[in-house]
Amino acid sequence: MRYLSFLLLALFANLNIFGQDITEKLRLANAALTRLEQQRQQLSDKIELLKLEKIQEDLDLVGLPGIQPGEQLVRHSALVLDYSEKFEQARWVAHIITPDVTSGTVFRTNDFRPDEKVSTGSAVEEDYFLKKMKADSTWEYDGFGYDRGHLAPSADFRWSKIALSESYYYSNMSPQLADFNRGSWGDLEDAIRGYLFRNPKTQLYVVAGPLLEDGLPRIERGKNKVSIPKMYWKAVLDLTNHKAIGFMMPNENITRPLNTFAVSINDIEKATGLDLYNKLPVALQEECESQYNAAEWLPFINNADAEPLPQDKLARNHFNTTLAKQWSGRQDIVNVCGKVVGARLSKAGNVLINLDKQFPNTVFTVFVKKENIINFNYDLVEVLKGKVICVKGKVNDLNGTPVMYIQSQNDISVQE
Repeated sequence: MRYLSFLLLALFANLNIFGQDITEKLRLANAALTRLEQQRQQLSDKIELLKLEKIQEDLDLVGLPGIQPGEQLVRHSALVLDYSEKFEQARWVAHIITPDVTSGTVFRTNDFRPDEKVSTGSAVEEDYFLKKMKADSTWEYDGFGYDRGHLAPSADFRWSKIALSESYYYSNMSPQLADFNRGSWGDLEDAIRGYLFRNPKTQLYVVAGPLLEDGLPRIERGKNKVSIPKMYWKAVLDLTNHKAIGFMMPNENITRPLNTFAVSINDIEKATGLDLYNKLPVALQEECESQYNAAEWLPFINNADAEPLPQDKLARNHFNTTLAKQWSGRQDIVNVCGKVVGARLSKAGNVLINLDKQFPNTVFTVFVKKENIINFNYDLVEVLKGKVICVKGKVNDLNGTPVMYIQSQNDISVQE
């Protein structure tokens, strides 16, 4: 009995030692993993800084517009601007939309703040609204009727925390009517980013600004009495493919299609007196700056988008893309039908199919994960373009857009 007890004690002792040994190994492995993650983050931060340096280099290579007397050139990591103290806003802001924007995961920070690099002092919050703390510790806002409209949109920088945060300097803001800022101006910004999804091997050189001129009205209640522009403009250059376009839009509630505001960069230069992309060879400037083919930049104007299918013509338990959203997040198995207006293979190897509306105005997406593509005996991207299809499954939500994940050919039917 004593011998058995001795054996049991020895066994427990060994187990204890063994347990300590494994615990120590786990501790060391986790410590090593932490160090690797720190090294990875350090390397990622270094890559981000190098990309920002490259943006500055590339902006200088194509040529920045000139600075008028009494105005100041201000450089931030991802954008350069000409600040006009007279109008308390930038005359122009230049930046680059890189292919990284298509996979960026940094989103709005809303850290609006004065730009300390503006030597005369930039606009401030009190130029757009006043606020005071109420007794219940909530804020009461007194707005002046204008949005803080971005000239270089924050979403263009969603690949970099540094760049995105910089887009919230008041030097990058201009007073825009809400209907304009949240309507056509925002639609134009989305459309320009959408160009990179279709052309992922290029980058876009963008210069945008208000049309500043004497006699503009001002926000009289604001601290610095910021001028209110009547017009805004945007110039975009794809140097890789020698394509370019400009847009000039009034600061109002716009109901006309975006393509009706397309102009050449030459037209913008005449209106603003600026010389854009002035370091490019003369022949290349002439080639690019005379273009205004909106169809290459706004593909949805080519009738590529489709109206939702008539709901009353669809079979039972079949729904058009307009009604698809009401099934989002539910467990019901339904059929959603529409016309394929866009299909692409993502960097991760997944297939994304848009019904009825192209990016960035997507209303319904069909998602096939890369491991499930083998379950289809045809090329999803090529075969389905332009076809009317119905997909069967559960409707989920992907960043506000209804999406259905399908796994096999049985989940999709092409309508004749």
